[in-house]
Amino acid sequence: MKPPLAPAGWSRWLVPPAALSVHLSIGQAYAWSVFKPPLESALGLSGTQSALPFQLGIVMLGLSAAFGGTLVERNGPRWAMTVALCCFSSGFLIAALGAATSQFWLIVFGYGCVGGIGLGIGYISPVSTLMKWFPDRPGMATGIAIMGFGGGALIASPWSAQMLQSYGTGTDGIAYAFLTHGLVYAAFMSLGVLLVRVPPPGYRQQAPEAPEAEVGAKAEEEAKPAAGSLISTAQVSARSAIRTPQFWCLWIVLCMNVTAGIGILEKAAPMITDFFAKSSTPVSVSAAAGFVALLSAANMAGRIGWSSTSDLIGRKNIYRLYLGVGAVMYLLISQFGDASKPLFIGCALVILSFYGGGFATIPAYLKDLFGTYQVGAIHGRLLTAWSTAGVLGPLIVNWVADSQAEAGKSGSGLYGLSFTIMIGLLVVGFVANEFVRPVHPRHHHIPEAEEKKEEAADEHLADEQRDPVR
Repeated sequence: MKPPLAPAGWSRWLVPPAALSVHLSIGQAYAWSVFKPPLESALGLSGTQSALPFQLGIVMLGLSAAFGGTLVERNGPRWAMTVALCCFSSGFLIAALGAATSQFWLIVFGYGCVGGIGLGIGYISPVSTLMKWFPDRPGMATGIAIMGFGGGALIASPWSAQMLQSYGTGTDGIAYAFLTHGLVYAAFMSLGVLLVRVPPPGYRQQAPEAPEAEVGAKAEEEAKPAAGSLISTAQVSARSAIRTPQFWCLWIVLCMNVTAGIGILEKAAPMITDFFAKSSTPVSVSAAAGFVALLSAANMAGRIGWSSTSDLIGRKNIYRLYLGVGAVMYLLISQFGDASKPLFIGCALVILSFYGGGFATIPAYLKDLFGTYQVGAIHGRLLTAWSTAGVLGPLIVNWVADSQAEAGKSGSGLYGLSFTIMIGLLVVGFVANEFVRPVHPRHHHIPEAEEKKEEAADEHLADEQRDPVR
C-alpha cells in the first residue's frame, strides 16, 4: 500500500488535526477508571481484577508499537490509522458483548488485547509523518498530536460518566456505553484516515520571506551540524538503532520518567486523601476528583508546552529539566507535602506536566539522533519502556503503601518510601540522559543507496525471467 501523497498546495496544518482525531480517541484509555466501580458492582470484581483491561491495554500498546512500527513506516499513516480504528473500535464492541453476557474475560480480551493493539498502532501512526511535515519544529508538531492522548480523558471521563448515568450501571448499561464508544470513536477516527497525507519527496519547509541566497546559505549551514551536535542529518534504520547505546539510554530515560509520573497518576485520588486525612480540612471525594482532573490538564499542557520548548533549548536540556526538577518535586512532597495543600498540588502538577512532556518530546529526540528514515519504527520499539513503566510504577506505589499499612503507618507515611524510590529512579534517568552522544557513523544508513540496490536486484530478476538460460 502506497501512502497518500499530498497534492500541490496542500497545507501542512491539516495534518495535526488528522493526528488529533486519532489521539483524542485512543486517549480514552486514561478514563478507564470511570468503568471500574460499575464493573466491580455488576460483576463482583475486585479492584485488581477491574484494572486488568487497562493494564493489558498498556502492555499491548508497547508491544504492538514495537512489532508494528516497521509496518507503519512501510505502509504509511493512513494504513496505520485504519488499523488503529478497526482494532480500537472492535475492542469496545467485543467488550460490549462481554458486558451484555457477563463474561469478564471478553471485556479483558476486547478492550485490553484487541483495543490495546489499536492503542499502539494509533499512537505511533502520525509521528513520522508530522516530523517530515514540520522539520523546522518537530517537538511542537509531535506535541500537538500526543497532547491529544493526554487530553482524551478530559472528554471521555465526563462523557462516559454521563452515559452510565443515562444507560444505568448494570451489565446492560455498561454494554450500551461500550457500544456507543465503539461506534462514535470509529466515526471520529475516520476523519483522520481521510485527511492525512505524506509530504512529497524532497519536501523542506522554508521561511517564505527569506531571500533565496540566504535560504541556500542557511540550508548549507544546517546540513553541516557542529561537531558533537546531537542533531544529525544522517539516517539510521530501526534495526541499527536498537544496536546503539543511544537507543538504550533513551529507553532508560523514558522508562524512569514515565514510572515517576504514573506513580502519582495511578493513585492520585486516594493519595491526596491520605496525605491530608489528619488535617483540619480533609480532602472530600469531589475535591479528590477535581485533583485528578487538574493532573490530566497538566499532563496535556505539558505535552505541547514542554515539547515546544525543547525546539528552543534542545532535547537533552529539556530532559535534564524533566528528570532533575522532577526529583526535587518528589523530595518536596515527601518532606513537606502533608503540611501544605498548595505545595502538594503544585509539585504534583509539575511532575505530571513532565510526564506528558516526556512522551511528546521523545519522538523529536529520536529524530535528532537517528533521522526521519524509520523514526516511527524506532519510536515504536522505544515504547516498550512505557509498557515496563506501566507495570513498574503502580507496582511500586501500591506494594509500598500496602506494606507500610501492614506496619501500622497511615496518611503520608504510606508513600514516603515509594517517593524515595521514585527520586532514585529519576536520578538514574538523569545519568542515562547525560550519556547520550551523537550516533557513530557506522550505524548511518543511506536510503537512496538502499533503493538503488533494490532496483538493481529487480532488474537482475527481470533479466533472468526474460532469459532463464543466462
